[in-house]
Order: sequence, then structure tokens, then C-alpha cells
Amino acid sequence: MRPASCPSGRSRLLFRAYDGLGSIRSFEIQRRYSKIDTGPKIQGGVRNCPLGSTSHSNCRGASVVPSAVTGAEETAMQIIPGSVYPLGPSAYHSEDGSVAGVNFAVASAHAKNVQLVLFDVQGEELSTLNLFFNEEEGVWHGAVPDLPQKDILYGVKVSGDGGWETPFRWDSQRVLLDPWAPYVVGRSRFGMRDDFERFVSPDGSRFLGTYCLEEDDFDWGDDYDRPNIPENDLIIMELAVRSFTASPTSGLDEEKRGTFAGVAEKVDHLVDLGINAVELLPVFEYDELEFQRHKNPRDHMTNIWGYSHLSFLAPMSRFGSQTSDNRAADSIAAAREFKEMVKTLHSRSIEVIVDVVYNHTAESDDADPYLLSWRGIDALEYYQQIPGGHPALVNLSGCGNTVNVNGRRGKELVIESLVRWVEEYHVDGFRFDLASCLCRDSQGNAMEDPPLIREIAKHPVLSKVKLIAEPWDLGMYQVGSFPAHGKWSEWNGKYRDDVRKFIKGDEGMKPALATRLSGSEDLYGSSGRKPYNSINFVIAHDGFTLADLVSYNEKHNDANGENNMDGTNDNFSWNCGVEGPAHNQLHIQDLRYKQMKNIHVALMMSQGTPMILSGDEYGQTRHGNNNWYGHDNDMTQFDWNQLKENEGWYRFYKSLIHFRRTCPLLGKTDFLTGNCITWHEDRWHDPDSKFLAFTLHDRDQEYVGDVYCAFNAHPFEVTVHLPHPGDGRRWCRVVDTNLPSPRDYVEGGNGGVDQTYKIQSHSSIILISKGDA
Repeated sequence: MRPASCPSGRSRLLFRAYDGLGSIRSFEIQRRYSKIDTGPKIQGGVRNCPLGSTSHSNCRGASVVPSAVTGAEETAMQIIPGSVYPLGPSAYHSEDGSVAGVNFAVASAHAKNVQLVLFDVQGEELSTLNLFFNEEEGVWHGAVPDLPQKDILYGVKVSGDGGWETPFRWDSQRVLLDPWAPYVVGRSRFGMRDDFERFVSPDGSRFLGTYCLEEDDFDWGDDYDRPNIPENDLIIMELAVRSFTASPTSGLDEEKRGTFAGVAEKVDHLVDLGINAVELLPVFEYDELEFQRHKNPRDHMTNIWGYSHLSFLAPMSRFGSQTSDNRAADSIAAAREFKEMVKTLHSRSIEVIVDVVYNHTAESDDADPYLLSWRGIDALEYYQQIPGGHPALVNLSGCGNTVNVNGRRGKELVIESLVRWVEEYHVDGFRFDLASCLCRDSQGNAMEDPPLIREIAKHPVLSKVKLIAEPWDLGMYQVGSFPAHGKWSEWNGKYRDDVRKFIKGDEGMKPALATRLSGSEDLYGSSGRKPYNSINFVIAHDGFTLADLVSYNEKHNDANGENNMDGTNDNFSWNCGVEGPAHNQLHIQDLRYKQMKNIHVALMMSQGTPMILSGDEYGQTRHGNNNWYGHDNDMTQFDWNQLKENEGWYRFYKSLIHFRRTCPLLGKTDFLTGNCITWHEDRWHDPDSKFLAFTLHDRDQEYVGDVYCAFNAHPFEVTVHLPHPGDGRRWCRVVDTNLPSPRDYVEGGNGGVDQTYKIQSHSSIILISKGDA
């Protein structure tokens, strides 16, 4: 495949660059401009002082590289002060307004020296140049005249005072990734080491920044528009990019498997399933081989989830399908493929929600440090720390560190990241991993009104997209109490637990189930939020699949290498009588099948926003592993052959999703009142009662008729006398989970049922009232 690139006409220019270490080396780079223009002459080593000032009293800088021109097409690389802002790489302009090079700006208020290190597209070092310091802003900056607007890689070396007895983690020899780099370059292929990364154990791999400052030529199309789906109409599917198409069963060419392009290729499946939003597991750049830096119990694992960012701005480069000798072009091509994926999904009215991990980074802790970026640049600014603590890093994420997102630079970076993903990549919303970590100050203390959360909710761009919090961390559980500002939705962990408990037959769960089916007004009604602010889920990437939830009482995570100590123990699961596979035990298999259908009925019949997990549509099993983040194999990869082999289950699963989407009595924008629903119960406070029935009323004359739903979690049959369906109407069966496929779901309802209905053990039904023909 041809490497993607920015449009340009190029000429070649030979540079001889001072490398900052006392030597000069020559290199050849691609250059857009055929005429060399170094801009205005340097006076006293300063030009274009920061913040628009003609004075450079605030700039403390290294010496300008001496000129070393040896021929008509050779010039010494120079570094001049340039501009303090924007942070990261940006086009540097001469006094006449023409592009004259690249400006770099790195925030580090506590560093004593910062060097810019430039590389060619294969990762070979070209030059090391000292940046200038603006004390007022705490920013190191410099412009490199005539540096190309693309096809350059870069990093920084940072040094400062003190050792590890301080809050800082300086390493003047380590080339660090600029947090504001728009793209990241690492190893070429997912899970395959190469020479570029220069891996050294235990220090890890090298990741460099790159940029493309020429005009973006991505064509979103003249008739393109975002879906803008109302929140109450959303049906979300959680999906891991790598696992979704990595299997050969996907039928894709090898280079497209496990990529953004692979997701786009499978859009027909998503449409057939009926979902209208995908919630992608993390797609920011991360190191999938982070567990393999040194010998440890997890060194056999490859991170397929991605909850370990090393950049907040760059798309995961190895989720792109292009590999070439130009590493910069490959990274930018991956970003373009992400846009193509979004464009394709939007064209089929499917929104894209991105799971973002701002609570911690891949840099771990002092016991297992992985110095990549933030910690080596300014650890005190970017991380929550306990002054004088041992260890100093706050670890409320469970991953070794917690980002100081309510500090100046942390908040600035997160806001810029979110806005970039909305405006540049056109995503429709975000799910914030461990969002309670974002509600803490620089020392990890809980904040009543965290600035970041408030600013996101009030932001002119971000307030218009979907905002979903995972409202907990290791120290707080904020389900129903997250500081929402009337905008934030939440993963409703109480919904998950209550539904699981009732369906498996726990006592005393009927009132809780009724509350969850009604939209969890107890959690969201008093804060001015709506039912759709409850993201209802029973299954998510954390925990069992749907099939495993009804097949295992205990987790089986031995393959993870931690003696089955990892992963949650609070699964509220039931194996239906046998732990694991139930070969040749048809009664166990049938019961599990019913339980899976019951859970799906509860989810689709609940007010609020339903979320499902990719793979459950065919009954995927991970053999009892409820923490499968590190297995890039058959255990985790979507098996496309199973859609055909389990077509009865797939038919039921997708049919119920379509029923949900077309029934106006579901997905309400306001909480239910007595006029909207009738509960057919008189044993609310009997803990032994495991039967619940209700009718949703068509009071607004939507001409769909009432909907009756009942759940029987008893191990015995329950006979019910159905309510009156209305004059000239009859009850027609849409769902009975006790019946085999295809009778378990009847599109539009069957011909009618008697007024007395026998609901079998561990079963549920849905009836609709229809007028006589």
C-alpha cells in the first residue's frame, strides 16, 4: 500500500547539524521548499520572542547552533527561540508570514534543561538542540528554521535537580515522548518487536512523536453529517478494536485484521445487529507489550484492552493497516484510517464513543517504573503525589499512578485531547475510565466540585457530545452521585448487580429490579438528570461474558499468571448446576440458554440507555476468565463463524434489540409515572417472591398498544391472569424465553394468547396488545 502523506512538492536539502554533544553530522531530509529561507537575521540569539513580546527578558536559552554552511545546498541546523505557544510542534512563520520551519514547545516548570532530539523517519538521530526557557510560563521552546513540515520524528531529553528523594524522576539520557505530540511512532506491527523501538529490559521501548503540519486533505464528503442520535435512543455496543477482527474467521486480509479499517469493514454486521453506537475500548497510543519489559508472572501477555495510555492525543498507530519504511507516514495513515472508520460508521447512522483513560498512564510506579513521557518531563505537575510519602505517587487507579488532571497542565492537556478527538476525528462522545480519579486534587483528596469535570460539562464543544463516567475508583463509589452538572451520564454499576441477582434467583431483589427497570430514579432523579443518564449494562469488558455469567460460579483466571488473584470476585453469577462446560447435559444447557435470554430481556425492557458487549451476540465464552485484558488469541478474538453456528441465539438477540428501537414505550426521556406503568404486584416486601410483572401503557396514543412483561426467577411455574388488554384488543406473544428458537421471538407478536398464561421456571415473557383484525 502506498504510504499516506500530506500533499506537497518536495526537494532535497542536505543539513549539517550540531548535535549538542560537540560534533557535527550530515543528513538528508525531504523538504517542501526549494528555496532556502532562514528568515530574518538572528540578533543576540533571539527572534520572535514568545507571547508576542519584542523583549526576551523572560527567555533563558541555550546557545544558538553555529552556522556551518559548506555548499550551496547545505546549511547548519539552528535553534532559535520561536514561540512559547502552542505547546507541541507547530508551523513557524517568518516575518512575511511564510512558513519557515517548525516550532516546538514543551511544558516543564521544574526542569533545568530540555533538549529537542530530532530523528529521520526510520528513527535515526539527526540532531540534539537545546530549547529556550520561558520562566513566566514554565515552557521550553524553540524553532528550527527550514525543518520540514512532516516526515520528522522527535523527542525530548529533560534534566533537573535532585534524585528520587524528590517528587521528580529526571533521566537526562532518556528520550521522552512530548505529551503534546499529535502522532506517535513506535513498533510497526501489533505485538511484534522490531529494531525501531530499541527495546532494553527492564527500561522498555522507545516511542517518538511526529507531526504533519501541512493542510489536512481528509475528505469527509459533501453529504457527510454526524448522526446526532438523541441519548434516549442510544443502544451502545462495547467493542475492542483489536479483538473484533483479529481472527482469521473475520475473512479480512491479514493487514486489516485487528485495525480501524477492520471495524469499518464489518459495519454491515453492526447494522444488522441493530446497535447505533459503538463504545470503543481505548484507541489512544499505548504499549501492548508493556507486560513483557522484564521477567514477571504476566510476561506472556499482550495488552489488547489498551487501558494504559502513553499519549492522550495520538490514535493507536498499530491499529492502522499500513507499514512502510516511513514510520511517520504510517502513524499518520493510522489516524486517517480512524477517520475513515468514523466516516463509514456515521454513514450507517452509528455513533462512535471512545473509552478514554485520563486517570493513569503507562508509566507505572516506582516499584516498576516505565519512563516514557510525563514522569520524566515534570512528575510533580502531571501526577498526584503525597508530599514526603513513601511511595509518593497516589495510586487510586490500581495501576501505579494517578494523573493530576485538576492541575494546570493536566487539565489543559485533557481538554485539548477531548476537543481534538471531537473536532479532528469527529467522535460523538467519551466514556471516562475510573472517572472518580478525575474528581481529586494534586494529593488525591476528593473534590466536591472538580474543575475538570465542571469545565467539560460547560465547554462549548464538549458539552454537546455524550459524556459517560465510570463513577468509581479504588477509594470512591459515586454511582448516582457523580458531579454531573446536569450533563454527565454514568455506568450504572447498581443496575448490573441488581439485575444479575434477581435473574439468578437471589431473595429480596424484586423492589430493586423494579427500580432499575424504571430507569433508576433513585439515583438520577434528584440531580436533574434523566433515565437515559443511566447507562444500563449487565455485561461489560470487565468481568464475565454473558455465556460465562450463566456457566461459572467462580472466576478462572489462571491463564493470567497471577494465581487467580486478579479480577473481581463479586460476579453475582450462577452456573446453573455445573461449573464450566456442561457436555451432554441438555437440561443444564437449556437452563443457561434461558438465563441468557432473560438477562437480555431485562436489559432491553429497561428505561435508560442499554449497553451490550461485542461477542455476546453469538454467546462468546472466555472459559471463566473475567479479566481477559492480556490474551491476544482465540479466548478473546471474535469468532465470526459462531454467528452462523449459533444463529438461533443471534436471531433472538438482535430481534430484541430491534424491538427496543421500534417501541416508543421504551427509551423514555422522563421517569415513569403511575400513568405510564402498572405494577402487577402485592408482595413487594416478601423476600421469597421472585416474580415481577408490569404493563407499560400507550397513554400517548402511539398506536402501538400496551406492553406486558413478566420475569419468573422461581424454580417452578407461575400461572398469571393477564390484565385487560383494552377494548377490542388481545394480548399477543412476542417473547417467551422458555420456548425454543424460532418460537422464542415472534416478530409483531403471535396470533394471540389466553388470558391465563403459564410462565415457566426461570423464564420471562413480553406481550403486546393488538387490535382485532
